[in-house]
Amino acid sequence: MALGLRSIGQVLAILKPEFDDVSISKIRFLESEGLISPERAPSGYRRYAESDIERLRYILEVQKNHYLPLKVIREHLDMMDRGQEPPPLSTPRPTGSAENVETAQALTPQPHPPKRAIRITRRELLELSGLNEPALSELEKHQLVLPRRGTIYYGRDALTVAVISRKLAAFGMDARHMRVVKQAAEREVGLIEQAIAPHLRRNPAARTLPAEVMQLVLHAHAAIMRSQLPQ
Repeated sequence: MALGLRSIGQVLAILKPEFDDVSISKIRFLESEGLISPERAPSGYRRYAESDIERLRYILEVQKNHYLPLKVIREHLDMMDRGQEPPPLSTPRPTGSAENVETAQALTPQPHPPKRAIRITRRELLELSGLNEPALSELEKHQLVLPRRGTIYYGRDALTVAVISRKLAAFGMDARHMRVVKQAAEREVGLIEQAIAPHLRRNPAARTLPAEVMQLVLHAHAAIMRSQLPQ
């Protein structure tokens, strides 16, 4: 091991006296969220420098004493990385432990302001997404990108799929691979529709219910995918 670098077990031993709720899984979670970036030995094991430990100490301290969500902590760390001072911290009145607050925030669908609808032509879709004509035609062939129903214009979801497809192409993933994603999404939509149907029959006005359940399924989907990837 390089001089000054520590294993994740040694880091845990250093931080545990200050933060009794810290664990190896929590440290790895913070890494998966991009808040810390330890070195990797040729064997694949994580190696933490003193700066990584101080960064972890800051994250754990503001979680424990200030109950900041990860999004705000990330903004503070970005400021520190640029040599700036993060905003002064105030301690809100807690409603539970920091871990419980974070868990509740992660599992509760967060309200998002509605995004402005877009209406773009096929030519604009090509320009905005960076796709070429053959790539877009292949996506359309597999019904991955379609105009809005009853129009010749494309919306935000079509643009999102087009941009992601272009980025995935760099990893050798084409429209055939995206079809697998589409099939998985269709199965999940069917599951959601089946689950919420009784609730909508009892309360037809619950228009936000599909979106709320979708957010929960998306959280579960992402977590399961992360658990399947090499750590």
